[in-house]
Amino acid sequence: MSACSEPTTFLKTKETARIVIIGAGASGIAAATKLLEQGFKNVQLFEAEDRIGGRINTIPFANSLIDMGAQWCHGEEGNVVYEKVKDLDVLDRTGDYVVHFFRSNKEVFTDVQNKNLTDLVDKFDVPGEHEGSVGDAFNAYWKEDNHHLVPKDKAIAKEAQDCLKKVICSMDACDNVSELSSRNFRNFAISEGDQNLSWRQKGYWKFLSVLLNSSDNQPGDQGILKGHVHLNKRIAKINWEGDGELTLRCWNGQFVSADHVICTVSLGVLKEKHQKLFVPALPASKIRSIEGLKLGTVNKFYFEFEEQPVPENIREMAFLWLEEDLKELRGGKYFWLESTCYFHRVDCQPRLLQGWIIGAHARYIETISEEQVLEGIMWMFRKFLKFSIPYPKNFLRSQWHSNPNFRGSYSYYSTYADELRTGRTDLESPLVDVTGRPRIQFAGEASSRNHFATVHGAIESGWREADRLNEFYKGRAAN
Repeated sequence: MSACSEPTTFLKTKETARIVIIGAGASGIAAATKLLEQGFKNVQLFEAEDRIGGRINTIPFANSLIDMGAQWCHGEEGNVVYEKVKDLDVLDRTGDYVVHFFRSNKEVFTDVQNKNLTDLVDKFDVPGEHEGSVGDAFNAYWKEDNHHLVPKDKAIAKEAQDCLKKVICSMDACDNVSELSSRNFRNFAISEGDQNLSWRQKGYWKFLSVLLNSSDNQPGDQGILKGHVHLNKRIAKINWEGDGELTLRCWNGQFVSADHVICTVSLGVLKEKHQKLFVPALPASKIRSIEGLKLGTVNKFYFEFEEQPVPENIREMAFLWLEEDLKELRGGKYFWLESTCYFHRVDCQPRLLQGWIIGAHARYIETISEEQVLEGIMWMFRKFLKFSIPYPKNFLRSQWHSNPNFRGSYSYYSTYADELRTGRTDLESPLVDVTGRPRIQFAGEASSRNHFATVHGAIESGWREADRLNEFYKGRAAN
């Protein structure tokens, strides 16, 4: 008689299957609420933070609410976030505006110059046939296609080029456009419509409250997921050996058994922890995708003033460093200011100003105090602006990289991923048993093929994995 045996028959149903979702961010919440809607009964979310929401983090500030993470609804057509709330009158449109550019010698650009540079950013795209980096595509775009928009003064043109590259980095979360793959443009499906719809005072929590059927005035209210969410429960190990149940161990020593695990942790956490988190190790194709894709850091600043200090005609500001000033900056204590991108008003909150910083310097400022960060920014305001910006009443900055539960802001295709010939499909693919039963599934914005780096991509990925399980259980009768 052969020692081999047939695979154990899997007898679980929607009523008895034990589903563990790691992470209660946008994708985890989307997966959990969809699974409950589909009739699954035993759905548990384990969240390492002391709150739900993940990279949606709406907090009180200046007698209102602000978003320390995801902030805008990007597009309308085909955007599941927009579709969910479009009839609730909670979004405001961007409207027409021009970025105002300032040089480090306090030179102010004309309206025509400001419009030309704004148009340079808005019109940039990567040709579909381009196979190199976005940096290569941008350099070609700058030289060949837009002579009428590029400043005639060579010094200003160089300053503007550097500034606009930083804007691209802020949108795609890379440290440098030379490491950004053209797939970031080619594979991303833009949802037509307004690309920066803002949430009217309720913040991005408003959307989660719709999913959760919870209070939009109480960020963190778990709504229909009450009783399903376990906070402050970081997963230390996932044992998926064999074809039976999976065993998870929390950092506090608690063990949890599951039939299915949906892993929604950020790409940054996967990069840092996958070797210790998964036993046995993940397949080589999965590891390549984790190593090849990148999770960049984009941090933001919020300032509260007694009244708006920026002139009424200015909505957004960007700063151009003269070469000699930049050399001096790089040798001083405020070297990190080189990576600040732009500062702008906050919609519906007239006393606030918001700023952005990217890359390695965004990671650096997480290691110094808020007082030191504010000191540097105020110095920069005095250097660039002819009008005076007073010391703010309150100041906050985000710290997405140093948080061990995130390790960054959002993902991008790197040129290294191109070299490894890997991508998001490899990250998305579930780990299944010999019968095809999903055992470990992966969700989150980084696993979205066409809407990565967005909340709507994260939501779609959570629904995708819920639907995968629902499809598997179709036809299975209740015990």
